[in-house]
Amino acid sequence: MGLLLLFLLLCGVADFARSLSITTPDQMIEKAKGETAYMPCKFTLSPEDHGPLDIEWLLSPPDNQQVDQVIILYSGDKIYDDYYPDLKGRVHFTSSDLKSGDASINVTNLQLSDTGTYQCKVKKAPGVGNKKIQLKVLVKPSGIRCYVDGSEEIGNDFKLKCEPKEGSLPLEYAWQKLSNAQKMPTSLIAEMTSPIISVKNATTEYSGTYSCTVSNRVGSDQCLLRLDVVPPSNRAGTIAGAIIGTLLALVLIGLIIFCCHKKRREKKYEKEVHHDIREDVPPPKSRTSTARSYIGSNHSSLGSMSPSNMEGYSKTQYNQVPSEDFERAPQSPTLPPTKVAAPNLSRMGAVPVMIPAQSKDGSIV
Repeated sequence: MGLLLLFLLLCGVADFARSLSITTPDQMIEKAKGETAYMPCKFTLSPEDHGPLDIEWLLSPPDNQQVDQVIILYSGDKIYDDYYPDLKGRVHFTSSDLKSGDASINVTNLQLSDTGTYQCKVKKAPGVGNKKIQLKVLVKPSGIRCYVDGSEEIGNDFKLKCEPKEGSLPLEYAWQKLSNAQKMPTSLIAEMTSPIISVKNATTEYSGTYSCTVSNRVGSDQCLLRLDVVPPSNRAGTIAGAIIGTLLALVLIGLIIFCCHKKRREKKYEKEVHHDIREDVPPPKSRTSTARSYIGSNHSSLGSMSPSNMEGYSKTQYNQVPSEDFERAPQSPTLPPTKVAAPNLSRMGAVPVMIPAQSKDGSIV
């Protein structure tokens, strides 16, 4: 009876060994962002596996609250790779003949969101097998920047800094002095694996070219730094020059503002004068009125003349009127001199005047 049970147990183990099995063990893969991850999944079939071959890859995100997502499927001799939009066009089977026992895949152009657990399931009834691969997408260091924080002068304290723009932790730093390495100060040796090197009471021994290499599990990057420790500068002169320059700039700005304000006031005054209408200034008298006044005064003086001398006096007075006034005066019809009778002159208020008789030569008789 015991021998029979042992025989049946050995037969069961043999049958189990002959069923479908995946020969690639579970593993963990770390890759850099932008690279390609190869995930192996190789299997063997047994003669008892007669059903159709189905291969399925699933992704379990790090967040356990999300369900597993099918990213690629082989069934009925067809491949379906459009189940998961985030990996569409980036996941492919590596073998063109999946029935040969290779269900491995490649995930190209890796992104940080591709991190997770990938599971390969192979089924050929009655055999079933699966395996898991942990994929961790990291960012390799890049954009390393080296610079000096402080004044590079003898006797000063400053720092040498090495900063990567991006890179997944943990990061490792390695400083190295490329020039005059034999004069490397001992105080720096302990800090050569730190992102920051503190320099105390700097001397010319610190001068030289330094390199900083930053690395992690998926890559590395490097930067160079030139350090020149120089004698202290004339700070008093620099400060005085800065103050003088500032004052001159303020004076220049004040002059510009003053000139602009003055020019603006002048333009405003000219505009006001141009549009001002002076109504209190009377118009100039015309020469015509002057001539007429002159003639009028002569006519008024005729009233005091005697009838005998009226004609001669009238001619003399008219001859004495300035020719310029008459030439410039508007042309108007002139009236011949009018003889006024003595009775009329008396009625007009004229007073008779006695004029002494004169000889031809002008002497009084």
